[in-house]
Parts: sequence; C-alpha cells; structure tokens
Amino acid sequence: MFVMELTYTAPVEAVEDHMDAHIAWLDGHYAAGVFLASGRKVPRDGGVILAGGVSRAEIEKIAADDPFTVAGVCAYRITEFIATKTSADLATVRENPAA
Repeated sequence: MFVMELTYTAPVEAVEDHMDAHIAWLDGHYAAGVFLASGRKVPRDGGVILAGGVSRAEIEKIAADDPFTVAGVCAYRITEFIATKTSADLATVRENPAA
C-alpha cells in the first residue's frame, strides 16, 4: 500500500487552474480500484492519497501522470507500507508480509 503525499510547488491559484483535470484523474484511479482515500492537507499546501493493489513502479507512473505533476504545480513523496491491520471497511486491502 502507498501513501502519496503531494506538496504544492506553485501558488494555490495555479493549482486551481488544473483542479478539474486532477479530479478526473483521481476519479479514474478510484474507478480502477487503486485509490482508497484522498484529500487536501491542512493547512492547504498539498494533499494525500492512499492507494493500493499496484506495484511501486505503477504508483510512480500514476503520480507522474497526475495533471498537477504534468503542469509542474506539485511534487510527490511516495511512502510504501504493509497494511497488516485495517478497519473492517478496508479488510480487502490487508496484506500478509509472510505470504
């Protein structure tokens, strides 16, 4: 599983110019079952996406294809972790490190 942390590298006004495309990009990855949760950071200097079910290489490609990345208004920090414990709602994404 991955925590994808976005940090804006441009003023929020410049980020807003690409918001519709970013939301469409998010929606596509939710529909594909890759994204599990997302939202703005507080204070609003970026965002966070929780993702799973793909490889590190795939998640890096997904981040590179974000319209925010393409427009140069954000940078990603991607942290991989093994989700060995989850809420019941996320039971399908639990991982077994021994497997």
